[in-house]
Amino acid sequence: MLDAGHGPNTIGKRTPDGKMKEFEFNEAVAQFVKNELTGFELIIMNCHDKKRDVPLKERTTLANKMGVDAFISIHANAYGTTWNNASGIETFTYTNPSEQSVILAKLIQNSLCSITGRSNRGVKKADFAVVRDTRMPAVLVECGFMTNKHEAILLQSIEYRRRCAKATAFAILCWIDQKR
Repeated sequence: MLDAGHGPNTIGKRTPDGKMKEFEFNEAVAQFVKNELTGFELIIMNCHDKKRDVPLKERTTLANKMGVDAFISIHANAYGTTWNNASGIETFTYTNPSEQSVILAKLIQNSLCSITGRSNRGVKKADFAVVRDTRMPAVLVECGFMTNKHEAILLQSIEYRRRCAKATAFAILCWIDQKR
């Protein structure tokens, strides 16, 4: 299950200049990931909606009800609300993650950093609802900082979005392969 983090109407989740809402990046990458995985005999579902902000509880409940194999929440990061030098990619698991969540997180983190050339902020643990309340391997990935002028430009480009999607799809396929 792919989750384009937040929603189209989430206030405050945008670049400091207001040129891009975070959901625009998240949703585009989620769609590109879905497209990348087409043809691999996988069922890819989304738990977000282009027209409304889907509550976190609704997202995790759907994933658990559907019994999906993995939950990947796609985001663009921010540090404060003004331009700054925070940069790079990081991937989160729950504070007490399953072994498979850690494996998936490492694969996604390494793939994203390799393909995008952005700095590696590492795999981290956090008490985010989407990784805490799901009963399957779950990760939340931050693909760059909206509050960094250079990364904000990247996050708005179709090429960077495609790279993030290719990296994420590749990592998902590697994760599936290692489970066999």
